[in-house]
Amino acid sequence: MSEFPFMSNLSAHNGSQSIENSENQKEEQELNNETTTTRISYIPSSTEAQLINDCIKGKRQAQRTLYEQFAPKMYAIAMRYAKTTLEADDILQESFINVFKHIESFTQDCPIEFWIRKIVVNQALKTGRSKYDKAFKEEVSDINYNSEENIILDHFDLEEILQIIRRLPDGFQQIFNLYAIEGYKHKEIAELLGISVGTSKSQYARARAQLQEMLLKEDKSYEQLRKQ
Repeated sequence: MSEFPFMSNLSAHNGSQSIENSENQKEEQELNNETTTTRISYIPSSTEAQLINDCIKGKRQAQRTLYEQFAPKMYAIAMRYAKTTLEADDILQESFINVFKHIESFTQDCPIEFWIRKIVVNQALKTGRSKYDKAFKEEVSDINYNSEENIILDHFDLEEILQIIRRLPDGFQQIFNLYAIEGYKHKEIAELLGISVGTSKSQYARARAQLQEMLLKEDKSYEQLRKQ
């Protein structure tokens, strides 16, 4: 049993909270657009500061409040890196265990959501590293990919797109998430994963090309069903 018993598997509630609605996705994009300057000058609200301080003191109610406030959004992030809901549950639980174990080191110079999000992404990468390390050993310089070709999203909702992303090979899935969704630069991804910048770029280009192909196939299937 977890040392934090209030943690529940969010996959059980996935029907009501889904992978995140469009409003939450908009909030995530706004978070990604925050500048370093904004983070440095960040001053937490008195409510947030009190919640953090109570968590540092090990107060269970504060830990529960923090978990319930951020777990749904962090579960959505975990699901982007996982192949199954069980894997996402494990990522989420390990992430919040690390949050509570290391919250005393949080300097409160940015929203705590940023800090938790980073822990979740790192845990997701750690969980999947053994599966995709091999993919990063091959660096591809010649890629048959048209960078000006737009990925067609018109016929897909958010849940469908994320399901298709999860069908990408492990290495492609991680690089695509880090670059296209989390907003990391290739240099940052290279440092994070211990690969070269060239490998990061090539893996992303191949991931995008494969995603485009998968979406086009899904789109054709959609059109065929509609004509029946």
